[in-house]
Amino acid sequence: MNRYIILLLSALILTSCAIEQPNTEIERWKEQASNVEIIRDDFGVPHIYGKTDADAIFGLLYAQCEDDFNRVEQNYIWATGRLAEVEGEEALYSDLRAKLFMTEDEAKANYEKSPDWLKKLCDAFADGVNYYLHTHPEVKPKLLTRFEPWMPMYFSEGSIGGDIERIRTSEIKAFYEGNMEIPESEIKAIEKEEEMVEPQGSNGIAISGSLTQSGNAMLLINPHTSFYFRGEVHVVSEEGLNAYGAVTWGQFFVYQGFNEKTGWMHTSTYTDVMDEFKENITNLDGNIVYQYGEELRPVEVSKITLTYKSDEGLKEKTFPAYRTHHGPITHMEDGMWTASAMMWEPIKALEQSFVRTKKEGYNGFREMMDIRTNSSNNTVYADAEGNIAYFHGNFVPKRDVNFDYAEPVEGWNPKTDWQGLHTVDENILVLNPENGWIQNCNSTPYTSALEFSPKKEDYPYYMSRDQENFRGVHAIGLLKGRSGYTLDSLIQLAHDPYLPAFEALIPGLIKAYNSHDDKNPKLREAIEVLQKWDYKTSKQSVAMTLAHFYGTRYYQEGRYPDGLNAMERIIYWGTQPGEQLKIFEKTIDQLTADFGTWKMPWGEVNRYQRLTGDIRQNFDDDKPSIPIGFASGSWGALAAYGARYTTEGAKKIYGTRGNSFVAAVEFGETVKAKTILAGGQSGDPDSPHFDDQIQKYADVEWKDAAFYREDVLKRAKETYKPGMRK
Repeated sequence: MNRYIILLLSALILTSCAIEQPNTEIERWKEQASNVEIIRDDFGVPHIYGKTDADAIFGLLYAQCEDDFNRVEQNYIWATGRLAEVEGEEALYSDLRAKLFMTEDEAKANYEKSPDWLKKLCDAFADGVNYYLHTHPEVKPKLLTRFEPWMPMYFSEGSIGGDIERIRTSEIKAFYEGNMEIPESEIKAIEKEEEMVEPQGSNGIAISGSLTQSGNAMLLINPHTSFYFRGEVHVVSEEGLNAYGAVTWGQFFVYQGFNEKTGWMHTSTYTDVMDEFKENITNLDGNIVYQYGEELRPVEVSKITLTYKSDEGLKEKTFPAYRTHHGPITHMEDGMWTASAMMWEPIKALEQSFVRTKKEGYNGFREMMDIRTNSSNNTVYADAEGNIAYFHGNFVPKRDVNFDYAEPVEGWNPKTDWQGLHTVDENILVLNPENGWIQNCNSTPYTSALEFSPKKEDYPYYMSRDQENFRGVHAIGLLKGRSGYTLDSLIQLAHDPYLPAFEALIPGLIKAYNSHDDKNPKLREAIEVLQKWDYKTSKQSVAMTLAHFYGTRYYQEGRYPDGLNAMERIIYWGTQPGEQLKIFEKTIDQLTADFGTWKMPWGEVNRYQRLTGDIRQNFDDDKPSIPIGFASGSWGALAAYGARYTTEGAKKIYGTRGNSFVAAVEFGETVKAKTILAGGQSGDPDSPHFDDQIQKYADVEWKDAAFYREDVLKRAKETYKPGMRK
């Protein structure tokens, strides 16, 4: 009898477990969705609440897909090396670059090796996107109809223009198409084209409480990215996650932002984190080997098959892939196969990217930095304890300073190998400098805190380039001697209209004009406009229009000695007579041809227009747009606004990158923040949040961030669980 009862009880328990356990994937998604709450505020910003971190990530990805599935999918098409399946044969070498560093099998293996907590987050990432697709059958992906938990291994750091993009696809193509090297003249043409585009980068400014009215530390989070590259989110769990800020579409961590106690802002670094190793290759008895010291080592050879779209349908192309212990062979240098070495530890990089968002206080944040996989960025930091800090880079290989790693080095010489990583203490670090502020605008760390900045001679040469830019010069000039900061005054500082590049460039033009007895009458009135200018940008300024087009044409046509950086070139052009008047006359002719007159206020030329949710926008001078008074970061504008592309036929400038998500944060007993987005939260033109922030963006009227739940509820416009939005 007892045995019968035991068997019966066992059966009941098993039956109960079977009932409680979801027996289909869809039921499992629904169960996880029941642990998630999404609250949309008056600007459509999603505040995601989950019981566990994984629940919150599930909701975060679901909400991202609601806002812009197009960009979520696009980022993973690119990252996983499948772009050619959508864009055709020209994208093959972007895909090959991705696969040279990690194949799908390797991504899966990395996922399997991940700690359980990270696996759960990766699972939640995939489940959140897949549940969105399940509940939105009207959404037709371009390619990815199912997302997998190993995909984040390809996309483990949220930086725009991550390390892998430093490797030119044109060089990969030259090598893998014909074992060729790109001619020097072509490399120079590519470099010139790269120099002329609107610069990427960011500004980070931390202010000590000794300089603020409240006595609390403040942080300016000011990335300059492609517009709509990141959404604004707030993600919270009962396991201690409470992060607000910008998330790169498709990633499960807030990349630039803050929690209640700490804030972090990343700026692109000039730290040397990648190196190229020329390999001495030999064919030995049909095997490819490379020299390393006194030995010959086998080159690892494999095959990579890629699919691409063509007029006849999908086709395949198979490439050989070569690798030495330095990394994959990516191109030729001096007629030699060359391997590219960079940080490639996706598990640790994902760990660091997520763990960072939960740290409270400097000690915990500093401990997190010891993971050392935030390779492409500097970090500007502030916290509720009153600390401000600056970490220059995070992944810095140790090298023999007898070699010049700015150029490809001899891979066959063991002395050129990386010798481990520098510790955080060995890296450039600024903590609570006496001047009370820290700035980094992709500029030299050796001016980050006035005389309290790190000293160049204390570090190996490769730790950082000592290279200033006009944004850095501008920031230092504004910060020196100033105090009494509020959030609003910090925001105003971040929009200061002065453009130091033109104070370096324009006086030389005026001097050149006035030095001639036979002054060109066509230029007289325009020169007088520039002579009266205070080098400040505004919507009404005609001088700003003249200066922008003049400076842009100088970038196209101006001559300069080799070795000058962008800032040094503008200074050189401003002091060397000979070309100024010819280039300025062409500028006047261009403006007159394009607009019928050169007397164009800047706001009439410099516009914001977003007509569709397309990743690459089309622009049309005949369709609605609004004036923007900001200017390009090339001229030293802190509030950068510029164009990296345009549409044939469009004469006006339509912004595509610069200030995108921006935040000013104050840390104290409670955290306070103001934020703004270029455009709005949603990529859907039919959404009220497609461009509801753009006028505030143009007028420098930032919105308050709702961080605490009571504030979120006051501003709530929608509350729902994933899959149950009305």
